[in-house]
Amino acid sequence: MLKGIAASAGVAIAKVYKLEQPKVEIVKVDNIDAANEIAKFNEALEATKKDIEGIKERAAGKLSEEELAVFDAHLMMASDPDFASQIVAMIENDKVNAEFAADTVAKNTIAMFEAMDNDYFRERAADIKDVTHRLTAHLLGLIIPDLSAVDEDSVIVAHDLTPSDTAQLNEHAKGFATAIGGRTSHSAIMARSLEIPAVVGCAGVLEAANHGDLVILDAVAGEVFLNPDAETVALYEQKAKDFAEEREALKVLKTAKSVTVDGHEVELAGNIGTPKDVEGVLNNGGEGVGLYRTEFLYMNSDHFPTEDEQFEAYKEVLEGMNGKKVVVRTLDIGGDKKLPYFTFPEEMNPFLGYRAIRLCLDRTDIFRTQLRALIRASVYGKLCIMFPMIATINEFRQAKAIFLEEKENLIKEGVKVADNIEVGMMVEIPASAILADNFAKEADFFSIGTNDLVQYSMAADRMSEKVSYLYQPLNPSLLRLIKLTIDGAHSNGRWAGMCGEMAGDPYAVPVLLGLGLDEFSMSATSILPARKIVNSLSKKEMEELAAKALTLDTAEEVTELVKAALNK
Repeated sequence: MLKGIAASAGVAIAKVYKLEQPKVEIVKVDNIDAANEIAKFNEALEATKKDIEGIKERAAGKLSEEELAVFDAHLMMASDPDFASQIVAMIENDKVNAEFAADTVAKNTIAMFEAMDNDYFRERAADIKDVTHRLTAHLLGLIIPDLSAVDEDSVIVAHDLTPSDTAQLNEHAKGFATAIGGRTSHSAIMARSLEIPAVVGCAGVLEAANHGDLVILDAVAGEVFLNPDAETVALYEQKAKDFAEEREALKVLKTAKSVTVDGHEVELAGNIGTPKDVEGVLNNGGEGVGLYRTEFLYMNSDHFPTEDEQFEAYKEVLEGMNGKKVVVRTLDIGGDKKLPYFTFPEEMNPFLGYRAIRLCLDRTDIFRTQLRALIRASVYGKLCIMFPMIATINEFRQAKAIFLEEKENLIKEGVKVADNIEVGMMVEIPASAILADNFAKEADFFSIGTNDLVQYSMAADRMSEKVSYLYQPLNPSLLRLIKLTIDGAHSNGRWAGMCGEMAGDPYAVPVLLGLGLDEFSMSATSILPARKIVNSLSKKEMEELAAKALTLDTAEEVTELVKAALNK
């Protein structure tokens, strides 16, 4: 048995499909015929583009636009004239073989990206590696494994799965185990979208597994069993059956209310990145959209989206939700999220720098375009607008003043607008949580962004593996900040929601319920399991549990307290 991280829940029993990429060995050959090598390179480049387009096409029905954007990035890289011209120039000038030239140019580009003090660009290095591996394999005449051709039920075992690999998984892929990765890696996110079990960060699995071995994947406990005995197989066949029945049983909750045994009702909503994601929220019984990440409109474009382009996207989401609440976050760009057509200043700490509302209040032209598009779309549903990264009351006042100006401008232009647009803010900076009672006099609602609130409270970069142990959403210090936020909202008659990962955490839901959270927004597939938990709890008992949690010393103690309560 090998231990890893449960990245996408489920149980699978099947044969191992060991994914091993062809070994690409680059040998330098001098004094070649440059014309022949350039022709060979151009042919391999076209084959690479065709591969990526085919993978994207096959994945289109399974993945959201946000996830498919990875392949657009790969196509952009493969179609980059500068990248190609550098390779051609090296072949012509140095008279070297195409694969050596491609490998050299790629390595230089990758080294440049990896050296950048910016997570977004460091991640792009992985895209370059993926594209270059495919290109050099074509140049060498090597066959790249085609996961879409797997024709018997299998658990894919690999060092890692690239976005290209994951998108090729067909109905025979019953799950996968990788040697590296975490819950936020590309492969983990896609596994949750495809609703297949996945265990990542399972060190030694590639060396221990052989093609055709029987494997049990327990992606609830994060365990992988290779060549198990008959007794273990029987045990996990029952676990798989129980898990499937539990998932099926959850479907009866699709139209149920999210209400505790003592009659307290909360709202369970979904987080989305594109209009296409609305379907997933509704199919999983979402009672609204608690976070629409509009930055993907900007990141998936080669220009700042126009007012009309944005209007159409917002209108589609509002209409799709049929009058249910839609909370739209204004542009949250910067930090690790960059735009290819906008130059951000070089900063020592971009996560603490020029981003989100700070950028929007500086570049009000960009901000006003988005607000106008949102206000125009407001007549098509129940719109709530929230500003990210608010640190001071003056920031919120400035942002709301611009909103009110643009609303008035549109009315003067004869444009119909809704008169019930709520304007709120993200609480992701400790300063705004501490002053929540004052903020609530100005904002219509709060949405707590726990991913950043944890990061800023713990002074720990959530992308750094070395300090990942400090990502502790159930730490009593963070729970106290959440309580301040909720109490501040309620003391002024406002509602408080949460749109960070914590909102869908089974061990966090009972505590958040006890703290008085009104709205829980999460990935669509987490909604029904969360509803089952809410429906099984007593609000009064959870208030007592939350009060106890606030007095504890560690996140581990809070987790044990919740486990004891759930297992009563």
